[in-house]
Amino acid sequence: MKKSVKYGLILLAIVVIAVIAGGSFYMLSYSLTPKDNKGKDIPGSYEYMYSEYPFIRPWVDSLQTVGALRDTFIINPEGRQLHAIFAAAPEPTDRTTVIVHGYTDNAIRMLMIGYLYNKGLKYNILLPDLQDQGLSDGPAIQMEWKDHLDVLQWIRVASDIFEQPYQTEPDTIYDSDGKWTAYYESGHTSQIVVHGISMGAATTMMLSGDEDLPCMVKCLVEDCGYTSVWDEFAYELKGQFGLPAFPLMYTTSLLCNAKYGWNFWEASSLKQVRKCRLPMFFIHGDADTYVPTWMVHPLYEAKPEPKELWLVPGATHAMSYKDYPQEYTKRVKKFVGKYIH
Repeated sequence: MKKSVKYGLILLAIVVIAVIAGGSFYMLSYSLTPKDNKGKDIPGSYEYMYSEYPFIRPWVDSLQTVGALRDTFIINPEGRQLHAIFAAAPEPTDRTTVIVHGYTDNAIRMLMIGYLYNKGLKYNILLPDLQDQGLSDGPAIQMEWKDHLDVLQWIRVASDIFEQPYQTEPDTIYDSDGKWTAYYESGHTSQIVVHGISMGAATTMMLSGDEDLPCMVKCLVEDCGYTSVWDEFAYELKGQFGLPAFPLMYTTSLLCNAKYGWNFWEASSLKQVRKCRLPMFFIHGDADTYVPTWMVHPLYEAKPEPKELWLVPGATHAMSYKDYPQEYTKRVKKFVGKYIH
């Protein structure tokens, strides 16, 4: 009898371990390599944007007609090829926006914010595709953690693309090939705002506290970002599957660390905004149930001054601009105008 109980317990333990392991692999695949990654569908993304934001089509068409909406690529430190689109302002300017998209989205699906800055505020714009989305390589969606390192690289690229040198006498040196290169006395002159929505907002907050954040970044706008990957995944696990955080969140986080080199605990926007000294504008729909509205409050409280918060009446997830385009533009213009001149 005792032997049968012992073997029964061993069998039960094996079954439990197998279920947890299988659940962890499923959860990681479901979250980071989803089959319905609409960010991979480039033609479908244009169709979606023209359907949801028809007023941007003439602007996009005009940019494409003259070759002003262009592609660029970089290789990140991991050796992955990443893609972005960019467009210069109608007139030369040192004002630039780096616009960061959300989960299973891409650069194209952020063109409404590109329209806001390029058409409305006369800014240069650069919109990257994050890893495994759009035309960027990557083994999986990185949920902000590795993305923020890539966006730091894109910020420097944007500064180089749109550089506006001072009208001063350059210093001239000669390189090994005998060619001269001019270095202006003050280096980069760009003024940059980073604007992210959803996962892109979390990415924006992640880089906000990074010690390597370039000095040309003057302010940040985050729209409906989450406090941490842990909080967001735990919320979705409970909402979609009715499951508690233990044990799947713990085992899946360990699996993510083994497979992709990061875990759910370290990917925390909340930790990063505590270290941020730049101005940040927090935007969140008060009817958001995907990244629940309550998440913006601890983020806002943790962020040192200067900061501003706009709770958008009746707006669901990532719909604040669509629901209130004029008010959204007005508020963003007022905020960034305080820090970028």
